[in-house]
Amino acid sequence: MTTILALETSCDETAVAVVRDRQMLSNLISSQVALHQPYGGIVPELASREHVVTLAQLLPLALEQAGVDWGDIDGIAATAAPGLVGALMVGLTAGKTLAMVHHKPFLAVHHLEGHIYANYLAHPDLQPPFLCLLVSGGHTSLIGVQGCGQYQSLGETRDDAAGEAFDKVARLLGLGYPGGPVLDRLAQTGNGQAYPLPEGNISLPEGGFHPYDCSFSGLKTAVARLVDKLEQTGQDSLPLADLAASFQTTVARSLTRRVVACARDYGFTTVAVGGGVAANSALRQHLELAGQQQGWRVLFPPLSLCTDNAAMIACAAAEHLDCGHRSGLQVGAQSRLGLSRVMDLYPEPLDTRTQA
Repeated sequence: MTTILALETSCDETAVAVVRDRQMLSNLISSQVALHQPYGGIVPELASREHVVTLAQLLPLALEQAGVDWGDIDGIAATAAPGLVGALMVGLTAGKTLAMVHHKPFLAVHHLEGHIYANYLAHPDLQPPFLCLLVSGGHTSLIGVQGCGQYQSLGETRDDAAGEAFDKVARLLGLGYPGGPVLDRLAQTGNGQAYPLPEGNISLPEGGFHPYDCSFSGLKTAVARLVDKLEQTGQDSLPLADLAASFQTTVARSLTRRVVACARDYGFTTVAVGGGVAANSALRQHLELAGQQQGWRVLFPPLSLCTDNAAMIACAAAEHLDCGHRSGLQVGAQSRLGLSRVMDLYPEPLDTRTQA
């Protein structure tokens, strides 16, 4: 059984975990939300500095909680892409150093592949092929998963990611940062049909619309115009719950429609969801209902594994190591790297006798 120690520092969570195959032995996460809240968003340099301090605190705790020592660890992993370059460099540097000091193979992991593997942690019996909907603050994609490192991009957002749209609409409604969770809570008491909003479609040159690609920029603009219109009516306060519910329902309906079309066309009978927006209650309800209607298996990670964490990075790294993959110590941080290029991170054959 392969045991991996992994570090995740791609954005504003510092995380360390120990995973044995698809079993979490420890999974520690330190959020920076309070640090960045006064600025209404993430300040990259502050995030990087906080990662440096927090990693040193979490590392010994993760090993202690897992009940392992360095002799039990088969490999060291760290997120390499995509993300904030400065933040990624903190985890990568720490991971490479640990690998050299303890003579372990090093694995650089793609952050989005980690979100796919969160489903393997939650559902250890999951096996490809399946369709994965990745929805987060920076990414919205439909991915055909064929195996470890084997991914086909089938659909994506052409502008704002779903999570980004949640944060922007929450800001429009004065709900603060981060907007997704508070908007979801507020929507629970609202009417999702109160305000018809556009889903956003991508036109094709030959006519019609792209069946899998999505757009959320127009939806965000529609909410802004609706808010302006309501404010001009002289109301004492905005119907925030109805606005939140209408927006959230539109996003969930839009994503579900594209998942159904893609799964049908490509013959997938299992759909897995990953990323921070996978925690959204409306999206879960819409996809679960669609799964029941279609006779598909629809899988979500638990809420603790929807947001960034190191356990998902470790799980992906464990399978790569089992497949004979390893990264060179020269691998660098990359702010952008398509999921189809995951194997660029593993150019070297596995050789446990040497570290270089």
